[in-house]
Amino acid sequence: MDGIVLLIEDEDEIADLLRLVFEKEGFRLLHADSGEKGLDLLTQRSPRAVLLDLGLPGIDGMEVCRRIRASSDVPVIMLTARDDEIDKVVGLEIGADDYVTKPFSPREVVARVKAVLRRSEQQPEAPAAISIGEFEIDSGRRTVLTPDGGVVQPTAREFDLLWHLARNRGIVLSRGQLLEAVWGYDYFGESRTVDVHVRQLRRKLPDIPIETVWGVGYKMAR
Repeated sequence: MDGIVLLIEDEDEIADLLRLVFEKEGFRLLHADSGEKGLDLLTQRSPRAVLLDLGLPGIDGMEVCRRIRASSDVPVIMLTARDDEIDKVVGLEIGADDYVTKPFSPREVVARVKAVLRRSEQQPEAPAAISIGEFEIDSGRRTVLTPDGGVVQPTAREFDLLWHLARNRGIVLSRGQLLEAVWGYDYFGESRTVDVHVRQLRRKLPDIPIETVWGVGYKMAR
């Protein structure tokens, strides 16, 4: 696994540390020290993944993420030193795939990037659809057809989560199982990522029966 990873981070020490680790793994790390430069590099170089610091000068990380999502489905992992859960939740809601809180292990960051790449670039065995009531979930188009003929297009990670729940209708899946199946890595103790994406799916598709199983996780009702 190799390719370009774009790091948008204003701290040179972090950039130098991550560059060493990523290059050992066969990646090329491009570094931008501001949101404006990062958006330019994203357009020019088409990286496979973006590591995005929230505390950027000028355009902050949240706005950069919004602008990325307006034109691209490239996987985005946020890097944040903030302890405020609201920042993490908002970042996930506007389209980030994952987040890592500083201080972090560089090897964990590499593992997270590899995980989101495996999931985002995995080719489906064959286009298929699953019906949930009057909704049709189409894995080929990665859309949901609603009973009134409308089309809802979740984010990449929201769709992966919805598809996994739909394929396992009636089965209770823990947050750890969902993280491993949908995000591609073991459970690190952070359930917020799954919870936020479930909440987003419920907002966009309120009539699809994703049930909370308290103390365990979620299931798609039959």
